[in-house]
Amino acid sequence: MNSFFGSLFWLLVTLGVLVTFHEFGHFWVARRLGVRVLRFSVGFGKAVWKHVSRDGVEYQIAAIPLGGYVKMLDAREGVVPPQLRDQEFTVQPVWKRILIVLAGPGFNLIFTVAALWLMFVIGRPDVAPIVTAQPQSMAAVAGVQSGDRIVRIGGREVDTWSDSLDALANALLGRTPLPLTVRRPDGIQHQLRLPLNELPPGQTVDRYLTTLGLTLAPPPAIVATVLPGQPAALGGMQGGDRILAINGKPVSDFDALGKLLQTQAAISPKLTLAIERHGKPLTLAVTARHEALQGQPAHWVIGVGAAPLETATLRYGAARALTASLHDTWRNTVQTFAMVGKMVGGEASTKNLSSVIGIAQMANASAHMGLAWFLQFLAMVSLSLAVLNLLPIPVLDGGHLLYYLIELLKGSPLSDQAMAIGQYIGLVLLFSLMGLVFYNDIHRLLLS
Repeated sequence: MNSFFGSLFWLLVTLGVLVTFHEFGHFWVARRLGVRVLRFSVGFGKAVWKHVSRDGVEYQIAAIPLGGYVKMLDAREGVVPPQLRDQEFTVQPVWKRILIVLAGPGFNLIFTVAALWLMFVIGRPDVAPIVTAQPQSMAAVAGVQSGDRIVRIGGREVDTWSDSLDALANALLGRTPLPLTVRRPDGIQHQLRLPLNELPPGQTVDRYLTTLGLTLAPPPAIVATVLPGQPAALGGMQGGDRILAINGKPVSDFDALGKLLQTQAAISPKLTLAIERHGKPLTLAVTARHEALQGQPAHWVIGVGAAPLETATLRYGAARALTASLHDTWRNTVQTFAMVGKMVGGEASTKNLSSVIGIAQMANASAHMGLAWFLQFLAMVSLSLAVLNLLPIPVLDGGHLLYYLIELLKGSPLSDQAMAIGQYIGLVLLFSLMGLVFYNDIHRLLLS
């Protein structure tokens, strides 16, 4: 239940911030262009809070927080007093109406740049893209080895694991051969090729990543901590020791150490550990214990801990952060439109889309990871809102923009009947899309 309420809270924070910023774009530009605004609402339905300013604008927070709107003076919705006719929306030149419509998505893009800039200035903690490949996976067949550091994916340089996943996810949607540059522990770079064209169509990015088999490499079998009074300490082990083998069976990394410890100690808790200390081989006798440590279920332990994964924090100065935020906004905008195109063309699966359920889960997860991660999440959702609203679907900003562009071409507005038909078509498309994304999230929840 804590996870549910946490997800709900952070969803409301996300929607509250982004919807307010989006609608403020419409509000601000409309007022600057001389259009009278009657109401600024965050949310739909009955008002739970309301305030009327001196200039007559009604500000409100409504009961259903899944959007918002700006109500302008509009002759289609009632009689307009003669003295206010020049402030009515529909009499404005078409270029003014286009700017007012574009202002919402435009402010979402401004928010994206600002949030990414602040994220870069604060610094987003991450881990280095040092990877391994699951046995017999596509990455393993392509030549990825344990300990490889990803340097470049396609034409994009990456410094963190999260950026690597982002680049891979976008490449997986296209399913075309992907160049991969890695640097081996010896410092030599290798050019590999991931045959993503061999992936079957119609699957989710998560399924593709599983097939690819590229994961973070476990830490090496080097002891970082030795718990006092535990078997390893009693056997003479010290921090910095590298465990080479247990009972003659080689240990490749810390994950392999844990698995081998369970199987060997189950046969006999008296273990012979081959280690390396300061470059010299040593042999230690250690008797494992079957107990629970730090709230974990009971299992065989010797009381050693691994070193943390190598960190890679993205942090820039103010000037470079601005350049990076503009670059990332542009790249993600292009990628988002490309993904929409691939979904429309059937090249990418619509199973990758999420509803407010998925957004709520991601909001909660990113908020618990820290401010920088939550800022990045807000930036990506804001960008998605901008792109969604620019789609030429009536009832969205892009649909209104389409009407105004047609008006520019034909020299007169569309008829009320044509716009009404468009609205009905837009509602059908919008509700169909909502049904699809809700189905995706509910299906994922049931599978998990």
